[in-house]
Amino acid sequence: MTENPILWTPSVERAANSKMAAYQSWLRQTKGLEFASYNDLWDWSVAEIEEFWQSICDFAGLKFSKYASSVLTKRVMPGAEWFPGARLNWAENILMAEADKPEKQALITHSESFGRNELSRGELKAQVASLAAHLREMGVEQGDRVAAVLPNTECAIIACLATASIGAIWSLCAPDMGHVAILDRFQQIAPKVLIYQDKYHHGGKLISREAELATVIEGLPSLTHHIAVSVGDSPATQGSVLWTDLLDRPAELDFAQVSFDHPLWIVYSSGTTGNPKPIVHGHGGVLLEGSKQALHQDLDQRSRFCWLTSSGWIMWNLQLVALGQGATVMLYDRAPNHPDMLDIWRRVAAEKLSYFGAGAAFFTACAKAGIQPGAELDLSALVSLGATGSPMTSDGYDWVYSAVSEDIWLAPVSGGTDFCGAFVGGNVMLPVRAGEMQARILGNAVRAFDPFGKELIGEVGELVCTEPLPSMPLFFWGDDDGSRLHESYFDTYPGIWRHGDWISISAEGGSVIYGRSDATINRRGLRLGSSEIYQAVEGLAEIQDSLVVDLEFLGRDSFMPLFVVLTTPGSLDEAQKDQIKQAIRQSVSARFVPDEIIEVAEVPRTLSGKKLEVPVKKLLLGGDPATVVNRDSMVNPESFDRFIAYADARKQA
Repeated sequence: MTENPILWTPSVERAANSKMAAYQSWLRQTKGLEFASYNDLWDWSVAEIEEFWQSICDFAGLKFSKYASSVLTKRVMPGAEWFPGARLNWAENILMAEADKPEKQALITHSESFGRNELSRGELKAQVASLAAHLREMGVEQGDRVAAVLPNTECAIIACLATASIGAIWSLCAPDMGHVAILDRFQQIAPKVLIYQDKYHHGGKLISREAELATVIEGLPSLTHHIAVSVGDSPATQGSVLWTDLLDRPAELDFAQVSFDHPLWIVYSSGTTGNPKPIVHGHGGVLLEGSKQALHQDLDQRSRFCWLTSSGWIMWNLQLVALGQGATVMLYDRAPNHPDMLDIWRRVAAEKLSYFGAGAAFFTACAKAGIQPGAELDLSALVSLGATGSPMTSDGYDWVYSAVSEDIWLAPVSGGTDFCGAFVGGNVMLPVRAGEMQARILGNAVRAFDPFGKELIGEVGELVCTEPLPSMPLFFWGDDDGSRLHESYFDTYPGIWRHGDWISISAEGGSVIYGRSDATINRRGLRLGSSEIYQAVEGLAEIQDSLVVDLEFLGRDSFMPLFVVLTTPGSLDEAQKDQIKQAIRQSVSARFVPDEIIEVAEVPRTLSGKKLEVPVKKLLLGGDPATVVNRDSMVNPESFDRFIAYADARKQA
């Protein structure tokens, strides 16, 4: 890695007043620990992991009703056992922030469907208590699943907190997902209650999901109740309870005290085969990871925070991290390009936000639209920007510092749904270099490995984590023997987490993420397994077989081609392409409609019948056709020639 130019350096005052500085001061005063540099602090955090994670508990003032007998009993992956014997509740810890200021703004919602709405800390807690009481009356108990299909409004936040307060397990999908994708997730976990919104406004249009949600309800026989969030005067689906009827009961908020590893929520990360992976995170692990992440995002009770996110993205969960720090959180439930690309920036200015985050693709879109938020709006309160979801190029950094502000902390992060956290990200006490993430996150032993498990410095390798984290998955729901969990993260380097990203790490600890190293599709931060697209496409009688790859890589526009084998060869026309796209929209999401559809005679497969997604991806990213695949391991080696020709044509174009 060459040394990238410095674009921003914190003032002495900014660094000294940061949460990271407060943590280091606390370590010095209470533990006698002092470090000459951030890298020395990081080295300690990944070597003395028990002492480090206990320090996060203590510094953050986390509330336990019973303390653990130790921090970590088994320092292995998978299977690490954290804080055995501890009792706590994640929702209690989130809601106790700024509890002595019930009038303080907690949530501000900007929604195309509902307009602008505010909730104070006191109002939020009262509505959580009311809903929790009603859920208990519906028979929801510890371990039951409460699922939701909701946009990014206060309804989802309230429902998540109420569910967790009982010790039940939360799971959320975005309403723009197709019914097949939703059922593929929720049928695995058999929820007892479903909370849904079957209409919403987006981009100036009313989107109805009534038919899809009716199909979802019918496809979940485990449901005993369903709750409808109504838009306008639209009636709820027959048999549904109205959301508004569940929020006005005066009730005490009784937090169930659960074990550190009691399931908190189920999120989903798709693989290349089979159903989406239902990843289970625990109360304690999520709480610790969020408390630590607040150091790296410099979040506290003074922050006014917004992340542009779908409710189907793990960044939705980050909003609860900010809420738990006492911050005021703005929820954005609108189309960011309607009526123009300045829409969310206007709201950032109007609400005097101090921190705004979005997918890197959003900032790229702003640059291409030629907008200048810093010149057109008063962004004087905005001191921090976050980015994630896909690699952010040096051009993206340049746009921020020319079009937003010369004096702003830009802190891209990279991590994942899988452990509800970040591996690399920001430190407001360090300078920002073009195209580079500032630091490895404390406690996260992230390295770059070559194929043989040798650590690389300054070279691109596989992103791995060599020490366990409290927020790593407890298990996958339904994966009784743990085999699917093991195959997902630990089958390449035994005992070491392989994340599936390309990364380079400099000697100073800065890093660059280059994109996915596996076949997972990443469309502007939302990840999906190719199997979900295959299910939609190959369900059409006209399609015999298919292969899809995502060509995301640093410095290049995201491009997703879909290759199809037709039942009637040579018949691919615009009408058939539209049919394929519509099938993906209905069953998966409009976000995953391919950029191009190409007819091929055969899909290349291994001798065992697996589609060769990764070799095709490497080929189309410029790999050598002679080395990206071993043709002796293919059942149809001649099929690869069509993909070589396509790659050559793309290069010439």
